[in-house]
Amino acid sequence: MSSSITLPSACDFHLHLRQGDMMRMVTPKVVEGGVSVAYVMPNTVPPIKTTEEALAYKKELEALAPQVTFYMTLYLSPELTPEEIRKASKAGVAGVKSYPRGVTTNSESGIESYEIYYPIFQAMEEVGMVLNLHGEIPSDAEKDICVLNAEERFLPQLEKIHNAFPKLKIVLEHATSKAAVDMVKRLGDTVACSITVHHLQLIVDDWAGQPHHFCKPVAKFPHDRDALREVVASGHPRFFLGTDSAPHPRHTKEGPKANAGVFTTPLVLPYLAKIFEEIGCLDKLENFACHFGSQFYGLRQREGFVDRGVTLVKESNVIVPESYAVSTANADAGVVIPFLTGRDIGWKIASNYC
Repeated sequence: MSSSITLPSACDFHLHLRQGDMMRMVTPKVVEGGVSVAYVMPNTVPPIKTTEEALAYKKELEALAPQVTFYMTLYLSPELTPEEIRKASKAGVAGVKSYPRGVTTNSESGIESYEIYYPIFQAMEEVGMVLNLHGEIPSDAEKDICVLNAEERFLPQLEKIHNAFPKLKIVLEHATSKAAVDMVKRLGDTVACSITVHHLQLIVDDWAGQPHHFCKPVAKFPHDRDALREVVASGHPRFFLGTDSAPHPRHTKEGPKANAGVFTTPLVLPYLAKIFEEIGCLDKLENFACHFGSQFYGLRQREGFVDRGVTLVKESNVIVPESYAVSTANADAGVVIPFLTGRDIGWKIASNYC
């Protein structure tokens, strides 16, 4: 059994970096996790809806983590036009993120119907931008829809969009179900799927009553987790890392209504080494975390960082920190509780890419 592994730096194709104090804390920790490519979500407050807003946000992030290559996205909304898509593409914006209305953090401006966006999707197909789909529909008790089947009930919409725009690259984000895995495999080469660290570890019992494991979409049944693990263990090239790491202050996770999100950014590669070793596919970690996503998107690290590696070593007593302070200057900003807090994950980065 390996006691150390050396990989290229990782590519995280789904990441939340927030704003203000939280952004200033989280963004430098992208490097700490062994990640050099960050595909950034646009659900800030207000959302990132224009090319200028995306580029301004990117400039802030680059100042905080100059070693990281940031790829930006726009928030799919009625204000978005085909002309803005073409402008964004020329400026290097990589994708457009769709959020169904109200299903997750800062999604109040989300989608209710996709057909009205077909001109946008056509423009994206023409310029080669990627459509990133949060694959859930809102809960509806009268239709027997809740967090446990919201992803599966969304999948016909994914297939409909793919059939209408077969050359449009689509990523079903943070899949949690066997049904999602089966659908993505069936739809073919222009449809891919990001998988998070935490969904490879958790099932429904792990977040029920544990707010720091609660995210959207929620972790599902054991057979669903098995499907995620089996597809990454098989080395399928259209399933790749997108952590959906989403920090929230502790008081917003442990209050009367828990915010959705799991924080994994500072320890991405150690977490993955632990999980991939446990499921017997450590040899598949490099492609999943470092290559498959960049190959699908056609994106990579900027010059000077492509060949830099990360070495992880297996050790006992590698304990996940209890918390991370949002601000060293403002105690009222609170702390963020990381995934598997206080647990021994058995792997650490001994040599990072920078």
